[in-house]
Amino acid sequence: MHYNHFQTLEEIINMENVYSVIITAITVLGGTGAWRYYEKRALNKDRDDEFIRHDCKDRISKLEALLENSSKEKDELRNMVLELTREVAALSVKVEFLTKENDKLEKALPKTKKQILNG
Repeated sequence: MHYNHFQTLEEIINMENVYSVIITAITVLGGTGAWRYYEKRALNKDRDDEFIRHDCKDRISKLEALLENSSKEKDELRNMVLELTREVAALSVKVEFLTKENDKLEKALPKTKKQILNG
């Protein structure tokens, strides 16, 4: 009987060793899997961050170009408005002069008609 008890104890120790090996293997594989997962996750996060940075730089460049073009166009339009304002002012002066000249001619016209009729 004593021999059976020794054999059982030996089997228990062997089973504990097997369990230890299995647990160690699971832990190592699980740790390696977790490490790979977190490594890939960090790599993807870095790629995403780099993509966002690159995308933002592109968008900022485009917005700056649009802003510069808009500013140039605004300056051109302002100059056109100033030129048109000058032309309108000159035309206003001409219209005023021509209106006064026309009034003078209309006042002088009846005298000329009277002179032609009388003469």
